[in-house]
Amino acid sequence: MRCVVYTGAGGNEVVSCEERPDPVCGDEEVLIHAAFAGLNGADVSQRNGHYPAPPGWPADIPGLEVAGVVQEVGAKVRGWQVGDRAWGLVGGGGLADRVAVHASCVTHVPSRLDAREIAAVPEVFITAHDAVASQAGLRPGEVLLVHGAAGGVGSAAVQIGVALGATVIGVSRHAEGRDAIAGWGATAIDAEGWPERVLELTGGRGADVILELVGAPNVPGDIQCIARRGRLAIVGIGAGQKVELALRDLMTKRATVFGTTLRARPLGEKIDAISRFHAECGPLFDAGRLNPVIDRAFPWNEAADALARMEGPGKVGKVLLDFAS
Repeated sequence: MRCVVYTGAGGNEVVSCEERPDPVCGDEEVLIHAAFAGLNGADVSQRNGHYPAPPGWPADIPGLEVAGVVQEVGAKVRGWQVGDRAWGLVGGGGLADRVAVHASCVTHVPSRLDAREIAAVPEVFITAHDAVASQAGLRPGEVLLVHGAAGGVGSAAVQIGVALGATVIGVSRHAEGRDAIAGWGATAIDAEGWPERVLELTGGRGADVILELVGAPNVPGDIQCIARRGRLAIVGIGAGQKVELALRDLMTKRATVFGTTLRARPLGEKIDAISRFHAECGPLFDAGRLNPVIDRAFPWNEAADALARMEGPGKVGKVLLDFAS
């Protein structure tokens, strides 16, 4: 297999592109041949030495998701055949063109999406759906505020919120990102003065659900503009993880703050998140109401450049690696 390898912790000097033996397909696994692989913020954190793979997953091959064609089916697996297309989550090893994954951690792929598009879906859409719909319980008619709304998880959350009948406000620092957000059916606002703008747009009521993808600097503003009985989901902390809060404001609004990740969850909880996503979002992909958003696809042996793009400003959607070229 062709794969991305981290030879240590640091910057892009530790990124290597290698060929290794294909992974062995276990009895309860399927082996997937992936033409493309999606990058995530966690891959940058892992390279920096801050987010190691959970036990049992490759320690030096990053990647949280897989999408492609089933090449081999484990002896105890039912419901999958060689040639089926699948997407889902892994704890590591996803930045490769061959990935072995537990059969319950992948689901069938909508037929209208091509090989490039399916690689832009699993991690970001499952993360967004789990945080916004399953945990925060976003309901039709509520207001959803999404920070970093033009990025991978953000673009998924905006679309899911619109599809669920919510009023969605998306924050982006860049004009290109705001244009994209508006195109997905949301109200796009600049990051400058966003708390006041959210209150203005909601008549002073605030947002019922807030998806925080930036981190600590935003949280005081989140509390300022969260609605009574609102829910604040912390998913991204790239801009910082420590914050000082006025707890009385949180108490007065009877708001809920929770943090969430997918990678380190027990298998059963991960399967539940994937199953809920498949049941609720699968039909929306089939109907064209949800769509993958791709920023750029890099040749797999330019993984360092792809990671640099992940760290840089102005992305709209997912950054991919192309293993097909």
